[in-house]
Amino acid sequence: MLRIRRRNFITLLGVAAAAWPLAGRAQQPNRMRRVGVLMAFEEEHPRAKVNLSALTRRLSELGWSDGRDIRMEVRWCGENVERIRAFAKEVVELQPDVILADTTPVTAAVQRETRTIPIVFVIVSDPIGSGFVAGLPRPGGNITGFNVNESTLGGKWLELLTEIAPGIQRAAFMFNPDTAPYVKSYYLPSFEAAARSLKVTPIVAPARSESEIEAAIASVAREPKGGLVGMADNYMMVHRALIISLAARNNVPAVYYERYFVRDGGLLSYGPDEVDEFRRSASYVDRILRGEKPADLPVQLPVKFEMVVNLKTAKTLGLAVPPSILLRADEVIE
Repeated sequence: MLRIRRRNFITLLGVAAAAWPLAGRAQQPNRMRRVGVLMAFEEEHPRAKVNLSALTRRLSELGWSDGRDIRMEVRWCGENVERIRAFAKEVVELQPDVILADTTPVTAAVQRETRTIPIVFVIVSDPIGSGFVAGLPRPGGNITGFNVNESTLGGKWLELLTEIAPGIQRAAFMFNPDTAPYVKSYYLPSFEAAARSLKVTPIVAPARSESEIEAAIASVAREPKGGLVGMADNYMMVHRALIISLAARNNVPAVYYERYFVRDGGLLSYGPDEVDEFRRSASYVDRILRGEKPADLPVQLPVKFEMVVNLKTAKTLGLAVPPSILLRADEVIE
């Protein structure tokens, strides 16, 4: 009888030991964790709300509920560089378990404050050139995340511009070098290569203020057959109403990187689905909270792209949208 009890005890002990890792994983989410989130827009911005909602919904699906087992420390940075730095410092001082950083300027500000707290970036174009990671397969430090655009999109935007507005002879690439320094080395090579192939004169148009935005678009419009390209830049996104208005007023066709430009009256956009990027970023937040290290999580590229075209704007500009674009468009605004 004693032998049987001993055998039963050993069997039970073995079962319990085998179950320990599973039990640890199941119980882990019940311990309150802190997640810092630095959003690159003001709180009322519709795009930012949708992106944050995608992140929180996916975290919930993965077993993390704000207020139950995680505390979300969300800060809305806007476009001001000093404000971004102040919020980055504030969130780092909270010593969260992981920080999600939205866009290149925000990620740079957080990196400046910590080299130890895990950081997951999203909506970043050139993480290697920006100094965030050593490489895409092996980030190598405390930062990993989701690369929003491939460098070849600079040329793709120009190709689409010449497709929807045949006869374009000059094209300006406008960006803010203070908030998007990566544009020059990351996007411009493919933009300029496409310009040579398409026999289009490329124009680099840095714009740090509203007056410089106005001057850049006016310069493109000064001669006929000019267009505007790209602008994968958060500063330009914030000032999109001005850009769209000036492009319409000056009769300048423009291709943008983000659908919100087109929904607000722009001509055409092509770029990654940012909502999907935020949703996917939740998986890395989850894995880090469960013990994995950023250095072991490869930087991921976008998997979903979308094209949006505004037929009303095309008509105003005197353009007939070709079937080749209509057939590929994910959304057609009439």
